Amino acid sequence: MARGRFITFEGIDGAGKSTHIEAVAQHLRERGETVLLTREPGGTPLAEKLRELFLHEPMDALTEALLVFAARRDHLHTRIGPALALGTTVLCDRFTDATFAYQGAGRGFDLDVLAGLEQWVQQGLQPDLTLWFDVPPAVAAQRRAAAREPDRLEKEAEAFFERVRSGYAARCASARGRMVRIEADAERELVQAQVLQAVARAGEPNGAR
Repeated sequence: MARGRFITFEGIDGAGKSTHIEAVAQHLRERGETVLLTREPGGTPLAEKLRELFLHEPMDALTEALLVFAARRDHLHTRIGPALALGTTVLCDRFTDATFAYQGAGRGFDLDVLAGLEQWVQQGLQPDLTLWFDVPPAVAAQRRAAAREPDRLEKEAEAFFERVRSGYAARCASARGRMVRIEADAERELVQAQVLQAVARAGEPNGAR
């Protein structure tokens, strides 16, 4: 059985990725694909507990990184990996690019350490396609304010999200075969069209090549 596709959705808080991941899941299911919709940090009972700590308890950048990679390991081992092996298309709201953007660029944490953790935890597994929802931090802040009470990271200043955005841009530039920039500061229908076009153009899963 061919491995399923692994597609991740990235962007700063308020970029709109969570809205569009639901639309993609529905679109693919209508085309007959079996789809697993999940998120990070989270996706398993253990990882969801770690998510609550991550979002609400004060901690330094190293602790943040270790928590998200611990949650990611459990997520990969117990849910993402088995789903991909069964041929399921996995759509994940955030993955390792977020760690490089938030803890790396946002917090200024050592990128080499993050790269080592990435290799150790993921053992070479990468998404087949990553959609980066790029939006100015000021616009994202307005969207967040209208949607919900902020968590610990969402309370950060706009300068923090500018650094996070630059971290995403750097990841995108170094992973052009995998990562696609979506102009998320546009009408919803236009954003959705970009997303579906990128998904349609995506090739076979990396593990099947």
